[in-house]
Amino acid sequence: MNDQEIISMPRIGDQAPDFKAMTTTGPMQFSEYIKGSWTIFFSHPADFTPVCTTEMSGFALDQKFFDEHNTKLVGLSIDSIHSHIAWVNNVKKNTGVLFEFPIVADIDMKVSKLYGMLQPGESETAAVRAVFFIDPNGKIRLIMYYPLNVGRNMDEIKRALIALQTADKHKVAMPLNWTPGEKVIVPPPKTVAEMQEREASDYEMVDFYLAKKNI
Repeated sequence: MNDQEIISMPRIGDQAPDFKAMTTTGPMQFSEYIKGSWTIFFSHPADFTPVCTTEMSGFALDQKFFDEHNTKLVGLSIDSIHSHIAWVNNVKKNTGVLFEFPIVADIDMKVSKLYGMLQPGESETAAVRAVFFIDPNGKIRLIMYYPLNVGRNMDEIKRALIALQTADKHKVAMPLNWTPGEKVIVPPPKTVAEMQEREASDYEMVDFYLAKKNI
């Protein structure tokens, strides 16, 4: 056997691993900071890099959207707090965009390894572009992973967040390519009586097991 370190990765349905760290907005106990709200926890490879700058600026420019959807943003990279602060200041000077959300300093890589953000096959010193959607109960609900050289899609991040929140609120599921305002899928019937009730409803019936409705 070799001595290669095993990198763990939380799964959908797991409680988000807790940690304590320094961030650009001060010390953070992650579980306390995110309690009672949705959270998008995302990593980027490094400060002062071009793709990361576009992504972080995108999150910052959509801060109002996330606030309106009871969602906190938390960023992370394997950099020092001093590098983070310098980068935040640099971007603000050059573009006018301020990163108000906390960015975790993870120079020792502990949090990156805890969340499987550091993947040696891609890089041993830079976190990949991971996105964790965490619900108000601290449970991981959706995970996205991108390599170092491909930026994330902000429209998809926002769509996925609304889909998760809508599914929870209305106890429904979302079909392929669902966007807000479109019909949603009603859970399939569990009894013959439920099937007959569904057939008499005003749902859009593809078949008894696939029915859509407006919300």
